[in-house]
Amino acid sequence: MSGPLTGLRVFDLTRILAGPMCTQILGDLGADIIKIERPGAGDDTRKWGPPFVKDSQGKDTTESAYYLSINRNKRSVTLDVSKPEGQALARNLIARCDIFIENFKVGDMAKYRLNYEELKFEFPRLIYCSITGFGQTGPYANRAGYDFLAQGMGGIMSITGHADGEPTKVGVAVTDIVTGIFTSTAILAALQNRHVTGLGQYIDMSLLDSQVGWLANVGLQYLTSGNVPQRLGNEHPSIVPYSVVKSADGFFILAVGNDSQFQKFCSFAGKPEWAADERFKTNPARVKNRVECYALVNGATETKPTAYWMEGLEKLGVPVGPVNDIGQVFADPQVLSRGMKVTMPHPLAGSGTVDLIGNPIKLSESPVDYKLPPPTCGQHTDEVLKELLFLEDKEIAELRAKGIV
Repeated sequence: MSGPLTGLRVFDLTRILAGPMCTQILGDLGADIIKIERPGAGDDTRKWGPPFVKDSQGKDTTESAYYLSINRNKRSVTLDVSKPEGQALARNLIARCDIFIENFKVGDMAKYRLNYEELKFEFPRLIYCSITGFGQTGPYANRAGYDFLAQGMGGIMSITGHADGEPTKVGVAVTDIVTGIFTSTAILAALQNRHVTGLGQYIDMSLLDSQVGWLANVGLQYLTSGNVPQRLGNEHPSIVPYSVVKSADGFFILAVGNDSQFQKFCSFAGKPEWAADERFKTNPARVKNRVECYALVNGATETKPTAYWMEGLEKLGVPVGPVNDIGQVFADPQVLSRGMKVTMPHPLAGSGTVDLIGNPIKLSESPVDYKLPPPTCGQHTDEVLKELLFLEDKEIAELRAKGIV
């Protein structure tokens, strides 16, 4: 046995990011993910480059870095669900699956007779999950939804960026990613409920809901006070000093979490009087006087190099850290020791392997397993149709000739 979800099978009719992120998590945990792709086209993200994996001649292949990032531990099957014969094959495959997840527009699955209402009586144990921009209900339900739109509508852009700058999105498609994570949690909850009741259920996930859901303490600032939070750049709304600060040769992160840490910082900076100043003695006072506090802190930190502050403050238990670029992240000894960069074989890569981001979940008894690299489009079509539906080579060839697979 490998992975706690071994024995579960997922019919994965998702593409782009939120759905594939969810199913990669489930696949890393041992589930058999049957990734359904359009014949001759595949997942849209296969074309989202450069960069692409290089072949042995150093030329671009059809595998983009974007696609590789969220499609590990899946088997790719090409299947045209817009055709009746493809829909029949889909139903036969769904019959052998525990979970069906899709991220088409509201109503599209009904056109293909693959909606929950069509399937729930035939497959009462099926867990059916839909991911859309705005959910299945509400005034925006029929709108197309994208990460960027959800970041804007869901408030995160209004509090990201410098106070005197424009609203700024997060540097990765964080709403898609968080939606994928929330969705994997919802599916695991539905699996536990099925374990108790014997019945599946419908899961309705949306990008906007997920974005609002992780506003967390900033959302509660508004709900509690009625004051609309504003952009603070790298500063924290409720803790000071807690930001990127200047050094003589760059920047570093200073994350003072309590008054004792502030006293230690002031002493190390040669300014113990700051900790006794009524403007800065307590965190609420520092928050109230944040402009003056940061001016003094930066004036002190910019006189010494980053290494000086990192080494000295770390010894005193004052939280500090570097501002790494992505290259530095994947060279960091802590990141590497924790297995956050993994290498897997890939048939199209000239080097024979591709580097991927590891799964952060660490389980002592049933760890994640990197069994399958991100598949090429339709790589496992014949394998899956033979294994699950017992089709013969001739039958598969006929389906391929008709453009069904």
